[in-house]
Amino acid sequence: MRPDFSVLFLTTLIGAGQGLFLALFSVQLGALFALLPPQDGHAFHAHGSLVALGFLGAGLVASFFHLGRPERAWRSAARWRTSWLSREVVVLPAFMGTVFVYGALHLLGSNPVLATLGSGTAVDATFVFGVIGTVFAFALFLCTAMIYACLPFLREWASPLTVINFTLLGGASGFTLAAALSVWTAPGVSRFLAATALALTLAGCASRVAALMRNARLRPRSTLQTAIGIKHPHIVQKSMGFMGGSFNTHEFFHGRSAFFLRSIRWLFLAGAFVLPALLMAACLAGAPVALLVPAFLVQYAGLLAERWFFFAEANHPQNLYYQAIA
Repeated sequence: MRPDFSVLFLTTLIGAGQGLFLALFSVQLGALFALLPPQDGHAFHAHGSLVALGFLGAGLVASFFHLGRPERAWRSAARWRTSWLSREVVVLPAFMGTVFVYGALHLLGSNPVLATLGSGTAVDATFVFGVIGTVFAFALFLCTAMIYACLPFLREWASPLTVINFTLLGGASGFTLAAALSVWTAPGVSRFLAATALALTLAGCASRVAALMRNARLRPRSTLQTAIGIKHPHIVQKSMGFMGGSFNTHEFFHGRSAFFLRSIRWLFLAGAFVLPALLMAACLAGAPVALLVPAFLVQYAGLLAERWFFFAEANHPQNLYYQAIA
């Protein structure tokens, strides 16, 4: 498939925003149960929510560049009963609204206690919206990934690993971003966030490598003979059938060489996983926590390359018919 840069930015930006919100709420939960030191709600949770909204909003804006008729974008939510894309369109603004309320409550210091657990733990409004936001975050991971995983004819995508990878990579980038922000707003939890981001990065690396190994073993179910309906054993295509190309030849193949694909694969493995993992491990070993900032920048650049490869790796069956360019 031909990667579209608007979709690359959409999926990576909202993934980082989702992961960042999960990191913010994880710190609040840790403090609630005395596992982590409590943080300034204004400095860390409110500002972190603002950054998360910025990433989610930027992803939403990027999605409009993928639409042929942006003025009709509202219609994309109409098929929510059957379409994962429509469900994503519904869940994303709901999640953004929840993040906004969560951040606003922390910013205003308005945390009315709604209930008290038997252990004496107080449940306030930010906790409730944190739980709601967590549900929306994982629902959004599922909806975004299933847009691709539900397509059986694109076998590179049609796997549970697609959902796992979207979730782990979004969580890893979000926790790395939270660790970078905590350098200024919550130094007391920087190492906790860095350790969690490192664990998610390693888990994401393992699941992504598993997907690469699975996809390398795939073999086309169709052949050139079945693609054109001719059973002759020796068929060679001399032309793609169009002097100037067509929608099929432009949209369903990336047009890059095998060497380019191999280069991108090693680039994203290094950028999304190896280099940020080394930087985070160095911080945990005693290096300055300021290294968490370049760790996020390198990881996000690597995830853009990973997402480009994700789309380019998918081999549409119609390319059997257009072998002269595919």
